[in-house]
Amino acid sequence: MSNAAYYSLLNNGELTGDVIGAVVATPTTVITGATTCNRDVHAGRMNVINAAAGCAITLPSATGTGSVYRFMIGTTITSNSTTIKVNNATDVMSGRAYVISDGAAAVLGYATGSTDDTITLNGTSLGGYAGDVIEITDAIAGTFLVELHTKATGTEATPFSATVS
Repeated sequence: MSNAAYYSLLNNGELTGDVIGAVVATPTTVITGATTCNRDVHAGRMNVINAAAGCAITLPSATGTGSVYRFMIGTTITSNSTTIKVNNATDVMSGRAYVISDGAAAVLGYATGSTDDTITLNGTSLGGYAGDVIEITDAIAGTFLVELHTKATGTEATPFSATVS
């Protein structure tokens, strides 16, 4: 049952004292190929990306719902790339990537640029290893707040770019 369906069963969607402390279990979603995310299926749960050959993930429009989309790399990317992109030319991402490096620096940090709208993970220099975590929040209209915790190898670089036109 989706979160929306569950809450509609509770007093016409209003949370009351009767449900304080209740735990709503949300099963994990497994992504193995191209996916267009939507709030009912992908928000508020862990989405495990098991696509060694990479895949394309498209977010819904950023409208300020506060919905959180969590992704975990379940299978290290071994060819191609996995991308997580906005779905229109006006939405952007704002946030940080924290990268565990195999080089001399233990942890690297990358910030989004003002027009960045895409996260790219390639299984090497941009992250994309099993255990990497990406959290994306529909923060305000037109902007997703993003936070990545990744591992990268080789000549590490920012996973953020502007590719949606």
